[in-house]
Amino acid sequence: MVAHVLRLRLALLFGALRGERPVRAVIGFFVLAAATTAICAAILSLADGPPAVAQTVLVLSGAAIFLGFLLGPILTGTTDQLDPRRFGVFGVDVRQMPWILALASLVSVPSLALLAVVVSSTIVTAQMGAPWPVAVVAGLVRLVVCALVARVGMAVSALLLPERRSRELTSLFVLALIVVAFPVAVFFASLNWNGQVPAVVETIAAIAGFTPFGAASALSPAGAQGAQGVWLIAVVVVVTVVGLWLLWSWLVQRLLTSIERPAASRERSGLGWFALLPANAFGAIAARSLVYWLRDRRYIVNFVIVPIAGVLTVFPLLVAGVPLYLAALVPVPVMALFFGWLPHNDVAYDSTAFWTHVASGVRGLSDRFGRMVPAALVAVPVLAISIPLTLALIESWYLLLPMIGLTVSLFLSGLGLSSISSVVSPYAVSRPGDSPFQQPQRSASRGTFGPAAALLGSVAVSIPTLYLFIMTVIADGGYNVATFWVGLGSGIVVLVVAAVIGGRIFDRGGERLMEFVETV
Repeated sequence: MVAHVLRLRLALLFGALRGERPVRAVIGFFVLAAATTAICAAILSLADGPPAVAQTVLVLSGAAIFLGFLLGPILTGTTDQLDPRRFGVFGVDVRQMPWILALASLVSVPSLALLAVVVSSTIVTAQMGAPWPVAVVAGLVRLVVCALVARVGMAVSALLLPERRSRELTSLFVLALIVVAFPVAVFFASLNWNGQVPAVVETIAAIAGFTPFGAASALSPAGAQGAQGVWLIAVVVVVTVVGLWLLWSWLVQRLLTSIERPAASRERSGLGWFALLPANAFGAIAARSLVYWLRDRRYIVNFVIVPIAGVLTVFPLLVAGVPLYLAALVPVPVMALFFGWLPHNDVAYDSTAFWTHVASGVRGLSDRFGRMVPAALVAVPVLAISIPLTLALIESWYLLLPMIGLTVSLFLSGLGLSSISSVVSPYAVSRPGDSPFQQPQRSASRGTFGPAAALLGSVAVSIPTLYLFIMTVIADGGYNVATFWVGLGSGIVVLVVAAVIGGRIFDRGGERLMEFVETV
């Protein structure tokens, strides 16, 4: 059975070169080979540097590889050629399948790349002073851990996520990765290395070495340096291997004894956002809003203008003599304010399509929260990128929590107050298909006090957070925690209260709003 599975695995591996897109497979192989070569060369160069630098880099890179093998299958939606359910029709022994499939998973291009990286790390740790047998065993353990964690990631993806991953779900995964990974990358890039490991990085590496993520990579370097706690790291490694093996065995049994999702679930993949979001009023409105906001050029122009407007606010401040340190703090709050303000006239943008909301009897609260999803989906990644870039530019990472608090307050309060403005005071906009810069000519309209009130109201409710933020800058971080929690709390409270008020107005004035969108 083992030999048969390995032969199948090799046949599938070489069959990729004869598939429908062999050129893509060949290009991907050479790109991976070049990246692996560069990584191995970088790792081997650590042998000539300080041992502390080598240990830190090996541990952090090992933790990153662990997370990559775990999250890669979930993020990309790659089809698992070794899915245990493929072997269920052959009457296989459930007790043998876990180790057979784990062994066969080593015959793959990513595993070969990992093997090259592990060999390079073993050479470096041996040159650092670790005995060769210990370094080799530690490298094999690291290889086994990554193979098992990749199997676990594949199995979790097969059990919980759609087999035919939609572009929308992949986009959400990519955005989530950007929100988490980009600030971390900017933070590490902003540190002053100068041939030494910054204290904060050394602390992070030390902590990671005692966790399942980096223990396998820290075992051999820690032993080479005679670091304290090497035996504790060894215990964590053993527990990690045993835990991953038990989890993988349980997942194999679960996959072999569970019924595969029916074909009807695959047909839903063509529904896009409607298949991804919950099957209720909130999900339907959020999906419809996402389709409009991401395809209608009237909405797209708003998304593009907000970051540009935020950056342009720096230049008048610099001309007026404001120091760059202070002027650089302005764009992110301005972007947060306008991102929250974008849905203030969403009802008018719906035009005649708004009748579907009224005719279906949708509750106002579901309508209000559903319309917030597109703005949040775009604003969160943009702000997550802008905040660390700003702090790296001015080299003031102590402002991270205050900046997040102020940004959250402006954005959430803007969303909440916009949900009231869009039903109280809508105004005429260009119709669907018209130029976003075309001035609408309509026979009826409403006053424009609502949008101004929503914009200024967002600033007004954020004044306490803004005051604490200014005091944080003056006091050099004396109000960090207070600014964060005040901003977060005020933003959430305003969002919920305003959404409830807007929902009540929507419930009572749906016919009035439908009359407005039909006549303008």
